[in-house]
Amino acid sequence: MDKHALAAFLRSRREQIRPEDVGLPRGPRRRTPGLRREEVAQLAHISTDHYSRLEQARGRHPSAQVLRGIARALRLSDQERAHLFSLAGEREEQPGRLPSREVAPATATLLDRLTDAPALVVDDTCRVLAWNPLAAALFEDFSALRGGDRNILRRLFLHPDRDRATYGITDHRRLVTTAVSYLRVATTHYPDNAELRSLIAELLAGSAEFARLWNSQELRIEHHSRQVFEHPQVGPIELDFDILTVPDADQQLVIFTAEPGSPSYRNLQFLKVIGVQRMDVPT
Repeated sequence: MDKHALAAFLRSRREQIRPEDVGLPRGPRRRTPGLRREEVAQLAHISTDHYSRLEQARGRHPSAQVLRGIARALRLSDQERAHLFSLAGEREEQPGRLPSREVAPATATLLDRLTDAPALVVDDTCRVLAWNPLAAALFEDFSALRGGDRNILRRLFLHPDRDRATYGITDHRRLVTTAVSYLRVATTHYPDNAELRSLIAELLAGSAEFARLWNSQELRIEHHSRQVFEHPQVGPIELDFDILTVPDADQQLVIFTAEPGSPSYRNLQFLKVIGVQRMDVPT
């Protein structure tokens, strides 16, 4: 909890709210810009003393319920609300909901511009939300799959063909540990979501390996590493990958790059040419 930053943020937001915005009379004797502290406290259903102490950087750690009340009283936007919780050292749970699967236009544009690097966007359940053509060539044609089948966890643990399931990635252990760790994080953010519980139950019932990893409570997420893909058409491709968090969304942008001029880079360029076509059957 950053008490001083929280206090400054609360004062700033309070001074920006006009009394008439929240149904209060302005009155001729009002000198305070925006709302008074006692008015915010009343709207938030907390004591004036508690709110005043927060604005003076002397307050105790506010609960999530108190923060929700303050956010409502100050008419905070979604971004401002998230910032409020962050300053208070809290993570707001959203029971019953999953993060939006809509990919922001700016993120989609970035995918299109990464013409020499496979890149895809996944959510915390490891469902692929968007991809560029080179990612489809490296992994598979995601557009040919139904939404639920684009989940990498289902692919890794429930696909009947073990070699195809891992997309030719040689370090299988590192891949599945990171994927399961993201799912474990998602359960803390969305503990009451029925779709998430159903996915976990499906994986537990269908894969002894997933059950072992899940019950181990291991949590290890690598945001930068290197993997070798044994691609069936172009051969081995050694790629660095970076996982970048998309701002204001529980989504990750995963980018794969090869050392310029290396054999892997040349194989990646060849892969860009052939795309998702099969080399062993007529097109």
